[in-house]
Amino acid sequence: MKLNQYKYGIVLASIITLSCSPSKSIVFSESKKMPIDIKVDSVLKLMTLEEKVGQLNQYNGFWEVTGPTPKEGQAAKKYADLKKGLVGSMLNIKGVKDVRALQKIAVEQTRLGIPLLFGFDVIHGLKTISPIPLAEAASWDLETIKKSAAIAAEESASVGINWTFAPMVDISRDARWGRVMEGAGEDPYLGSKIAVARVEGFQGDFSNKNILACAKHFAGYAFAESGRDYNTVDVSESTLENTIFPPFKASVDAGVRTFMNSFNELNGVPATGNAYLQRQILKGDWKFDGFVVSDWGSINEMIPHGFAKDGKQAAEIALNAGSDMDMESSAYVEYLAELVKEGRVKETLVDDAVKRILKVKFELGLFENPYKYCDENRESVTVGKAEFQEGVLDMARKSIVLLKNEKELLPLKKEGQKIALIGALANDKTSPLGSWRIAAEENTAVSVLEGLEKYKANQISYVKGADVNIGRTQFVWETKINTTDKSGFDEAIALAKKSDVVVMVLGEHGLQTGEGRSRADLGLPGVQEELLEAIFKVNPNIVLVLNNGRPLAIPWAEDHIPAIVEAWQLGTQSGNAIAEVLYGDYNPSGKLPMTFPRSVGQVPIYYNYKNTGRPIMNEPESVFWSHYIDEKRTPLYPFGFGLSYSKFEYSNLKLSNNSFSKNGTIDVSVTIKNTAKVAGKEVVQLYIRDLIGSITRPVKELKGFEMITLEPMETKIVHFIINEKTTDFYTVNRKWETEAGDFKVYVGTNSAENLEANFKYTN
Repeated sequence: MKLNQYKYGIVLASIITLSCSPSKSIVFSESKKMPIDIKVDSVLKLMTLEEKVGQLNQYNGFWEVTGPTPKEGQAAKKYADLKKGLVGSMLNIKGVKDVRALQKIAVEQTRLGIPLLFGFDVIHGLKTISPIPLAEAASWDLETIKKSAAIAAEESASVGINWTFAPMVDISRDARWGRVMEGAGEDPYLGSKIAVARVEGFQGDFSNKNILACAKHFAGYAFAESGRDYNTVDVSESTLENTIFPPFKASVDAGVRTFMNSFNELNGVPATGNAYLQRQILKGDWKFDGFVVSDWGSINEMIPHGFAKDGKQAAEIALNAGSDMDMESSAYVEYLAELVKEGRVKETLVDDAVKRILKVKFELGLFENPYKYCDENRESVTVGKAEFQEGVLDMARKSIVLLKNEKELLPLKKEGQKIALIGALANDKTSPLGSWRIAAEENTAVSVLEGLEKYKANQISYVKGADVNIGRTQFVWETKINTTDKSGFDEAIALAKKSDVVVMVLGEHGLQTGEGRSRADLGLPGVQEELLEAIFKVNPNIVLVLNNGRPLAIPWAEDHIPAIVEAWQLGTQSGNAIAEVLYGDYNPSGKLPMTFPRSVGQVPIYYNYKNTGRPIMNEPESVFWSHYIDEKRTPLYPFGFGLSYSKFEYSNLKLSNNSFSKNGTIDVSVTIKNTAKVAGKEVVQLYIRDLIGSITRPVKELKGFEMITLEPMETKIVHFIINEKTTDFYTVNRKWETEAGDFKVYVGTNSAENLEANFKYTN
């Protein structure tokens, strides 16, 4: 049947009219109130097997879109597939002009004219960059995190992007893993709350200011052995259910429309080919009705895993396991139709995958308007607008964590001081953008030097002291660390000697964290600690500002440096946010979302660990208990830790009753007083411990938090409610439930410093 002979009224003709021609895509008229599933089914019935497979195929951008048509090689093949309707989505295409050109091919030159999805790694901003996600998590401010995602979505949508591969909701306990910068830290409760905030911020109401979110990586990716990216994962069912799954389930409940599987294996099966994860848990138990996209090339990566012999078998395994869309393996478009014809893959499974993708395209409004995200005027007035700058500055302020402040060295006096600013990162306008900011322009961040120079009444003098890096490797996104060049030490020492205060900005370059950037050493990279120690010898009045994308092991600094500020990689407005905190124009309120170790030998280290049978021995000379002979067991800074220029005093922990049963509750109250002369914010944290369980339980688990603002000498009573949801877990019965027994409840300023009380749950 020729293209112009299609009158799609043959499907539900009395309800809808579908038309298809060389200049018009499938259009649903007079059907806005019709259930999307009916629309999806009507399109599916018109598709050939090859066209169905095409919807499951995602290609990376492959040629200069508005330039000459590619004539040979891989680009030519991809272009031909696009024109034949064998591409359902593209990634790494941005800019309305290019997006429109590709959408025009899909909509106006293919037989059915099904619109494309355009995906991009919008992890913490597009051009306007927010703090890295781990830094945002340190704010514990869910509304501001949601707003940050909404800013990223609006800016991305204006350039034609309609799908981001974020949020990453992997729980991360190992700071060696470079991708900790991309997530929300080590705790499943906090991680779940932040996952929901980011999903809601990205997706909104699916207007032309919103984009699809993608919960990744399903599942266990952050538990890679040795913290080495892409490495093997081997965890128990209890860890999977109680620690790894909760943020993913929260994302489903929040309405996330796409999932991404992961590179790792789980129980000996690569996640991309893992039917337990994708069909049984995600699409079965959780009833997820969006679609799953593979990670980059992960279908074909089942071959070196030793799980598939070739690309054809890899395609068979992946589709049968529930991986709906193939990102850049070309395995589906090459082999899937053949596999169906051979009976190795059921066409009903292909149909299910296609229906999921079409449903999301309908939900996004692309069938109604394929060019929904192609407004050149909106693009010109949206990218980088002032409102966005204000938003990411607010996010950056709230992400900063004050780790130490002896003798109230901070905030800095605003006049009459000679301040030495030392460190290559202090004058770096690219590193603060962090990793995963692939659309941002280099040298667009506000540096710390620029931020401090706005305070004119002090004398600011800057010297580098030492480079963090000495150039790039052969890979564009990797850097070489300076381990030898100390030629700038003498100049830095001389400046420090004649200064009242020294501000040293040290840490990791933004390209030393992220995917593929695992580290075996968690100290300050290169010669930076030597520089810090040299400066301390001549002027101990040091404020250490850390720029980093992961927890660092800095025991010497904690022992010697009077003021330490965790400033992460804070994005476009980095220097302004840091300066405001250093000068006290913003009172720091951040709390650590990951534990900081004393030594890399403690890693993985996390607050919600389990006791051993020998947690401690009473005999002082015994060695036969769980400890190190050369290091303390305790962290350098615990989860939830963060100071303020205010002082918060906790007292009067009360429980409304000391037991509850099914459908009952306990009201927990605590009194907090600000005893300082400056107003401040405090994140009040609630933890519980289940003392006896059918499986062993952690020594503490975060179950609630509330951010409050207190004026000087003001007192507030904060309330939490404990119910069955607070106390349930995935038990030996392989279900979520609360078991009868004794519990402890803790309320405090971090996971290590809190008041405690006891309660019971009875059947």
